Amino acid sequence: MIDSQSVKADAVVGSDSRGFDGGKLINGRKRHVVVDTLGLLLGVMVTAADTGSLVEHCPAALALVLAIVERGDDTRGFVVLPMRWIVKRFFAHLMRSRRLARDFERRTASTEAVIYWSMTMVMTRRMTRSRPTRA
Repeated sequence: MIDSQSVKADAVVGSDSRGFDGGKLINGRKRHVVVDTLGLLLGVMVTAADTGSLVEHCPAALALVLAIVERGDDTRGFVVLPMRWIVKRFFAHLMRSRRLARDFERRTASTEAVIYWSMTMVMTRRMTRSRPTRA
């Protein structure tokens, strides 16, 4: 699953890597993530919030074919698309890391590294948690 999240940028973020997301009314950066069905991170790309280069980036860097799933024209109200909750849960895990609640990094590569570091902590926590013993 692929999704993106717009986050506000701190004052130290330069104007060359900052943009305005008109849909969310956020001045900052956009995090594009690719997760598997367990919600584990496969890839991340951070761009200015007004940049939409994910369609070109997926086939080149990740060898993935991007298929965009849209809700139907006859659908009314809020509809959760199938399996979308997995990537939304991933963003919730990111927001638990205080450093990722807002983008404080000067370079987009640093932000991507912090996202990988945060997901490493989540994966380690999942592996080390105790499981109930069977009787």
